[in-house]
Amino acid sequence: MADEMVRRAQAFVNSTYGSRIGMTVEEDGITGWSTMYALTRALQLELGITSLSNTFGPTTLSTLTTRYPRLNSGNVPSANFCRIIQAGLYCKGYDGGGLDGSYNSAVQAGVTGLKTDLGVIGLSPGSDLTPKVFKALLNMDAYVLVNAGSNAVRGVQQWLNGRYLNRQDFFAVPCDGHNSRDVAKSMLFAVQYELGMADGVANGAFGPGTQAGLRSHPVSAGSQGTWVSLFSAAMVLGGLPTALTSSFGTALADTVRAFQSFAGLPATGGGDFSTWASLLVSYGDQSRKGAACDGVTRITPARAAALRAEGIGYVGRYLTNPSVTSLPEKAIQPGELATIADNGLRCFPIYQTYGRDAAAFNYTAGRTAGQAAVNAALDHGFRPGTRIFFAVDFDAMDSDVTANVLPHFKGIQEAVAADGNGFLIGVYGPRNVCSRVAGAGYSTASFVSDMSAGFSGNYGYPLPADWAYDQIVTRTVGSGDGAINIDNNIASGRDTGQGAFNPPRPVRPDVRLDPALTAAAQTDVGRYMESIGYPNDGGTRSYPHLRCFQGAVADHDDLVTELSVRYSLRKALVQTSVYWALRQTGPQDLAAQSATIAAFTGTGRFQDTPVGLGGQLGRTLLGAWNHALRKGYATGRPILDPADQTQLYGIWKEAYDSEAFALTSAFVTDLWVIDGKPGGDDTSAALRAPRPDYQDEEVYEVLRRYQGPQEPAFSEAKKRMGLYYVLEKYNALSRSR
Repeated sequence: MADEMVRRAQAFVNSTYGSRIGMTVEEDGITGWSTMYALTRALQLELGITSLSNTFGPTTLSTLTTRYPRLNSGNVPSANFCRIIQAGLYCKGYDGGGLDGSYNSAVQAGVTGLKTDLGVIGLSPGSDLTPKVFKALLNMDAYVLVNAGSNAVRGVQQWLNGRYLNRQDFFAVPCDGHNSRDVAKSMLFAVQYELGMADGVANGAFGPGTQAGLRSHPVSAGSQGTWVSLFSAAMVLGGLPTALTSSFGTALADTVRAFQSFAGLPATGGGDFSTWASLLVSYGDQSRKGAACDGVTRITPARAAALRAEGIGYVGRYLTNPSVTSLPEKAIQPGELATIADNGLRCFPIYQTYGRDAAAFNYTAGRTAGQAAVNAALDHGFRPGTRIFFAVDFDAMDSDVTANVLPHFKGIQEAVAADGNGFLIGVYGPRNVCSRVAGAGYSTASFVSDMSAGFSGNYGYPLPADWAYDQIVTRTVGSGDGAINIDNNIASGRDTGQGAFNPPRPVRPDVRLDPALTAAAQTDVGRYMESIGYPNDGGTRSYPHLRCFQGAVADHDDLVTELSVRYSLRKALVQTSVYWALRQTGPQDLAAQSATIAAFTGTGRFQDTPVGLGGQLGRTLLGAWNHALRKGYATGRPILDPADQTQLYGIWKEAYDSEAFALTSAFVTDLWVIDGKPGGDDTSAALRAPRPDYQDEEVYEVLRRYQGPQEPAFSEAKKRMGLYYVLEKYNALSRSR
């Protein structure tokens, strides 16, 4: 909500400093970072700092400390300097006493209120403004409860500020009732200060010195003093039902015991090192040995024995490997699940593509991932009821979760539901991701990437209520042939993977679509396309779904199957490209084709336009067939001259007249793009020779290259991946019957 005094503060900084600080702010009466940056720059200018910055950093703080260690009614260097203070107070929600340039009684009351809310009034009684409090004034942190914050958490935040603000590297933390990265790090500083670490040595990291110190400071029922205060503060910040206290009573012991049971720790009721560690950093005590692991290395009998010797019973393995060039054993290998079962281990499947930033996550990608994971799980022999953990392996901010990750998991959920809900959905990721996905109802258990302690979604967030596996450390176990590098995971028992498997579906050539599956395939394809914005009736822009499905799948299945076997290409690759091309074909395209025929008939001039079931240009048809003839993929046709208008029109017209030729041309085009499209205007690196077990990146590249070298080919290929996996689902079912 706009505030008139904030607007006046913005007007002041613009009119007084705008041209001199290199920025102006919108005068909208709403406090934001831009206003705080402008006030910070104005302060730097008043301090004589020549290199201005948005950051209230070490230079600003040291200069302010040296020149004005205490600002008050008798010590403000200028009226404008005081107006910066007054503007900051208004932006922070306190009375600034007008913008009159005087450190008047209202300013004094505002500064006193700020210090009280910060919890530092005991360090600096009265209304003097000290440098670190000035720094706290010019940021967007809140010092009152916001967004249903906790009074208990706020009490801890104020206690930390009041006890440690005068230490060199400790800066005021929010007092808003919410744990956060800054608050969690301030707890580590507090521990280090109480351990006796000097300024400049304490760094807020959970290093060897801090860990050794904590091992020497256990607390338990009957303990008193600052270490109990620190321990109870950590409990409060962990979201546990207790309060800041310096006395370790039976109630605190009971709460600790409940937390330990939840977190997979020995339930002693005391604050031992493992409990301290679990409260202070996401990965906790990394010397713990978990009953689960995950990794990118094949489980052999020797490695299985090594895992069993370490007390590991559950192994996470990847359903697919999107890359053909890295981590060759990342995906489950042939015969591996049988080895796992024969050696008394259980396996939980993980599905992960590249997904290292928010842009890779959206509803369409989720629909694709859901179907791809189900297909792969069935290929490997996982039985219905298995939980698949879908990975979110990047430092997702809370805004990323809202905008990208939640829609992605909605897509996963709908894909799995469309497949009959044969598999359960789990989520792998930072704590906040897991908790929010579960809270939205999109997952049933969490595999927590707690090893990534620096992730924003781990720092300051509690362990998710539904955690199944807690990833804490990478280590090597075993020796010789049994040596294996793993991520060690604590297991809660909420998921136990699978210990018995169906025979894997063999990689075999495609066969005709089972007639009993045609109706279901038609329905599923239509549902997928509707989910990404293509109505079944085609709307005004394209052929309806039924016409496209018939053209790409149903009407020519014998031919498509025969060509698939001949060229070792999955039917779904061509079916996807043809169906997609038909869904882009509308009245304007048909009119363009008629115009091409009329122009050539009347003038002999060929004007190229997409044609046939595969939506290809004449020059693409000519280039693909010439390549196929030169490589021996096809015979019985002459090499055509791309400069010959009559020959270009002739092959274009053949695709216009013959659906069989158009479909064959789609296969020939795939062969061309797989080979890197030599002779074309957009050559690229060749892929592996055609084979029925292409990996995700290869499938994507074939689909993308078929459409072209620039947008919308790249973005639409991601959508077509989802279509590919729906079609491949039914082709795979037909192959297995």
